[in-house]
Amino acid sequence: MFFEFEADFVEALRCVPMQVRLKLDTCGIKLKLQDWNHFNQAERQMLVELPCLTASEISDYREQLNQVLIKQTGQPGTDLAVDEHPPWMDAATIPESVSAKAQELDVVISLAQWASLQPLQRFALIKLSRSSHENKNFLPALQEFKVID
Repeated sequence: MFFEFEADFVEALRCVPMQVRLKLDTCGIKLKLQDWNHFNQAERQMLVELPCLTASEISDYREQLNQVLIKQTGQPGTDLAVDEHPPWMDAATIPESVSAKAQELDVVISLAQWASLQPLQRFALIKLSRSSHENKNFLPALQEFKVID
C-alpha cells in the first residue's frame, strides 16, 4: 500500500516509501536514502513486498535487508533501537509531535480520528510531524486519511 502523498516518487521507488520505513523501524535497521539509491529496482520491490509482522518475518526482513546492503554497499545496516510499544500502535494516545504539527496548521485531530487510523497511517503522521522531517506531506496525509476535508 502506497499513499497518494508519496505518488511523486513511489512509482520508481526513488525514495523510501512509508511502508518500508515502518518495516525498518520494526526490524531495527537504519537505512540512509543514499544506501536505498544503491539498490536496484528488484531489491527495492522485494523490500516493499516482504512481510514484516511476526517475529520470524521481522528476523527474515532484517536478514534480507542486510544481505542487500552488504551486496550493494559493502556494509550491513546500522542498528536502530526497536520500540517495544511504538506510538503508532497506540490508538489511545496522540503523540505530542502530531498534535503540535496539527496545531501549527490550525487542525485538531480528535482521539476518535486517531483511533480510526490504521497503524501505517499513524506511523506516517508521526514521521511527517517530526521536526527533522520536511513536513510538506503532513497536510496532504491528513486529507488523504480523511482527518480533514
